Amino acid sequence: MAGFAIWSLVCAILLGIGVSAWTSKESVGFFTGAKPPEIRDIHKYNHSVGALWFVYAILMEICGTPLLFLEQNSVGFIPVIIGVVVITIAMGIAYLQIEKKWK
Repeated sequence: MAGFAIWSLVCAILLGIGVSAWTSKESVGFFTGAKPPEIRDIHKYNHSVGALWFVYAILMEICGTPLLFLEQNSVGFIPVIIGVVVITIAMGIAYLQIEKKWK
């Protein structure tokens, strides 16, 4: 139960990043340490990036749901870990498509 609570806290932080991106007046950066790209429509770009963070947080929460039912050190954690890796890679690919669209 504690593991799921921590997992949910992280998902709430990801939602906060999405809200911050959604409401920002300047183009938001995505990759750590990289300057935000030059964007033609900052408002739509930021909404796209914010929506991406929202979807990521929701998918992370869904991936973490098995933490409520699994025992500690269970083999059932493997699909959770693989799911997180897959959606993280998908998020990076989706961001590159967003950047390409609004650049």
